Formats: sequence, C-alpha cells, structure tokens
Amino acid sequence: MFVRIKTSPNSPKKAVQIVENVRDGNKVKQRIVRHVGTAFNDEELKRLKDLAEYIKASIESEGQSSLFSPETMAQMAIQARDKASDEPLPVNLKNLREEKRITLGIHEVYGQIYKEAGFDHVIPNASRKVSAVKNLFHIVMGRLANPVSKMATVGDLSAHFGVRLSLSGVYRMMDAIDDKVIERIQQAAYSSTTGLLKEAIRVIFYDCTTLYFESFTEDELKQYGYSKDMKFNQSQVLLAMLVTQWGLPLGYEVYEGSRYEGHTLKDAIEKIEKRYKIQEVTFVADSAMLSKDNVELLEQLGKQYILGARIKNLPEAVKKQILDKDGYREVSHDTDSSCQIKEIDYQGKRLIVTYSSTRAQKDAHDRQKSIEKLLSKLNKHTTNPAQLISNFGYKKYIKISGNSTVEINQEKVKEAALWDGLHGVITNDAKLVAEQIIEQYHGLWQVEETFRISKHDLKIRPIFHWTPRRVRAHIAICFMALCLSRLLQYRMRVIGKPVSAEVIRQSLLGVQLSIVKDKKTDRLYGIPSAITQQAKEIYYAAGLKLSNIPFLIK
Repeated sequence: MFVRIKTSPNSPKKAVQIVENVRDGNKVKQRIVRHVGTAFNDEELKRLKDLAEYIKASIESEGQSSLFSPETMAQMAIQARDKASDEPLPVNLKNLREEKRITLGIHEVYGQIYKEAGFDHVIPNASRKVSAVKNLFHIVMGRLANPVSKMATVGDLSAHFGVRLSLSGVYRMMDAIDDKVIERIQQAAYSSTTGLLKEAIRVIFYDCTTLYFESFTEDELKQYGYSKDMKFNQSQVLLAMLVTQWGLPLGYEVYEGSRYEGHTLKDAIEKIEKRYKIQEVTFVADSAMLSKDNVELLEQLGKQYILGARIKNLPEAVKKQILDKDGYREVSHDTDSSCQIKEIDYQGKRLIVTYSSTRAQKDAHDRQKSIEKLLSKLNKHTTNPAQLISNFGYKKYIKISGNSTVEINQEKVKEAALWDGLHGVITNDAKLVAEQIIEQYHGLWQVEETFRISKHDLKIRPIFHWTPRRVRAHIAICFMALCLSRLLQYRMRVIGKPVSAEVIRQSLLGVQLSIVKDKKTDRLYGIPSAITQQAKEIYYAAGLKLSNIPFLIK
C-alpha cells in the first residue's frame, strides 16, 4: 500500500490517492483504496499527502494486533491517573521503552467541564450512538486545542492526543446534529451558565457578526451581504449571540447572510422567552439595533432596553443639547481621563450622553489618519476624484471645485471635531441611575470579546463546509468549544487568576504524558511532564488535581 499522486494533462489539479497492488493472474494491477482529495496548489498537496500517510498508517494498523486500541489511549491514561496512588512502582528502568507521548491537559480539564455542562448528553439515545458521542467530544476538544479543518483535526488528534477518529465517522456525526441536538446544546449552555452564576440573569447582551465561506456560491443559508470581516466577495451567514455580563454564552441563532442584523431582534426575543422562560431582563445592544421598529417592538413587549444611540442623526434640537457643555457633570472614573455625563429627555425616553477625553483623543487621531490617507491619494495624479467621493470614509472630508479639483473641506473637519469623545445610549429603564446604565452598556465588550475568541482563538471562520446542515453543525461545535472556553475563564476569574483563552490553551497543551512500556512485563506506565504553576491553577479552577507522579496505566 502506498500514496500516489495522479496528475491531469493541461490541468493544475493533482489527485492524492491511497492505492495497493493486487495480483490478477500473472498481472499486478493497482486498486484505489481511498481517494483522499484533490490539490490545486503545493500547499494543499503537502497537506493532503500528510493526511494520506496518516490514513494509510491507520488502515494498515487495523489488521495488526496491539496491546491497546489507539483511540482509547488518552482515556486510559486519564482514568489511570485518577486512580493513581503514591505507592512505589517496582520497575526496572532498563526494561522501559517509550511508546508514545500524548497531550492530556485539554482532554482532562475541558473534558471535565464538558461533562459538567451536560454536553455529553446532547445527542439523544447516546447508548445507541456511542460513535457519534465520542466523535463529538473529541472534535470539540480538537477545536479547543488546535482549531483547524475537520480533516486536519483528525490527524492532529491521532498524532498528539492519543485519539484516533475516522473522518467519515466525524462527518456522519455532523450530519446527526439536527435542530433538536442544537436545541439541547443551547439548553445545556444556558443551564451550565445559570448554574455557575447561581443568580438570576437580569441583563442579556445581544450582538451579531458575519462568518464567511471559502466559497462563492449561495444557497438558502450562504448569501451575500454586508460583511463585518470585509469579505464582500464571499458568501456568508449571520450569527447572532446572547451572552451574560460575564461573557458567558447563553445561546445563538444562525441567519441567512443577506439578513440585516437589526431585523433579528424579534426572532431572538421570541426564542429566548420560549427556550429559557426569561421575562424580566434588560436587553443591551449597539446602535445597529436602534431602529424605530425594534424600539417599538421592545416597548410593546414590555422589555427594558439599553441601546447605542446614533447621536449625530438625532433632531437638531437634541444635537444642540448634546453639544451644549452646560448640564454635564463629572463622574467617578477608574482612570485618570476626564469623564462627564449628561441626561436628556428624548421622546419620553432617557438619552444618556457621556464625554471621555481619552475617547476624544482617539477620535481625533482616527480622523487625522483618514485625512492623511486622503491627502496621499490626492497627491497621486492618477487618482479619480469620483472614487474618493464614493468612499464613505473620505467623502465627508472633501469638496470638489469645478469638475476635477478636490480639496479638504475644513468646515467638515471642524464639524466632526465637535463630536470627539461623545457617545450616547437610549434606554427606557427608569430605575437605574445614569452611571449604572452606562456601566451596563459598556458590558457589550464581553460580547465583542466572545466573538473575538470565536473568530481568532477558535477560528470559527472561514467555513469550509457547503451544505446548510453541516454549516449549522460546524457552528454548533464551535459554540460548544466557546462555552467551555468562557466557562473556564470565568472560573479562573473567580479564583482571582484571570487569564486569556490563549494562555489557558498553551498551558494545557504543555500538560503531557510519556507512555512507556515494560518490555518484560508488557505493563504500561505514565510519566507526566513537568508542571507549571499556571497549569496547577487551571486544574484547581476546574476542580481537578494535577500530579507529576508516575503511575501504572495497564
């Protein structure tokens, strides 16, 4: 059995196959065992060749006897360590040979939180779907450890974590993640969050983002729309997420990519009330949700809300009050920067405006950068003035004399400077003081942080799946990983050791185990790697003990 690269005439495509020689009478023919994939460039070819070698080794090992099954190696080690004692291990060191080195930290810590969250029960009839349950668990662990494609994850789990999965089995598991499973995942996330907080959820932060595909085709879910990733030439979906003030995910919804995020709120509220039975809650969202229809909806449903205000778009009389320095008062602030606040009655609601000197400096700096970029373009004789006008970031600062002369509109620059450092929110909450309203709105950074972890740490996008069912399954898997990541971060914060998701990941990847075999007795021993203080704290936060004492596995 060997890996074959098959080329096509007059085509850059290269097929990667696993083939074997089969004797047919006096002739030897080649039979394709597995078509691994088609590469279009050298990078893809290398990745597919590595995967093919892994698959070939897996196929070959299936017919070979082994002391233990590779897919159970990690679990065996974890269970053995849990039962290990301080009793001496009589062993002749000269008889020991290393069988494998595996990473245990991810599976031990996140595996514990996975079970506590109830994610091991989201697939119904688990006793009859053992393979799907196992695959889901390991793929979520793989997403936390090294977020790559499902194909690459299968190879990564085998190479570094003592877990062997079938790629076809992983895809079958994803096809089993239907609406009922997704509902159970979200219910488990909500229950684990509320159980951890041990208090009623009074504030829910709501925001949307877009996830793009490595595809240019559209369907019922993947559609073109406004991309927050600046991938306007690629199809996308819209992801709406609900989180607590601590950044713990409560649930999410997936919408077609062309949907305007402001039109998702009604659906979200209805599903929240149905799924979680939450009635008295304040919705906090940015200005994208501040439409007349959304405000009327929240009012009709009797919901409290805190929404970002587009203060530059308000009526002239209101804008005049905002820019009037009278009425602003100093508020306590945890930094040295100046912070002032003013409350204005606006159509029977509270418009709360803040001024921050730090924000003012940033606004002025950003505007100056835009102007410098604009001047650079104006100095290029090839620049078409029409192109500058069409760019929203530039057009507010330029004016055209005649047909071709473009210059900086200083009046517009001065007008923009008046709003430096100003920000407003609109609320119907009559109980909280203005400072509390602003504090709750600032909690939106938790949503932004949650999205950042999803996109960068867990690499939820780009999405490489094509069918709507697998797209939804991929997002569900990433959501489960996100929940585990945020739950552990919260626990670290509780014990007074706040750290980033990436620091946790790196620390757990450093928790490794050398599995050695006594060639005389066939016994397996686990020899833990050195333990860092950071790893000890993470294990403590998860309610686990971390020992560096060698132990008997089997």
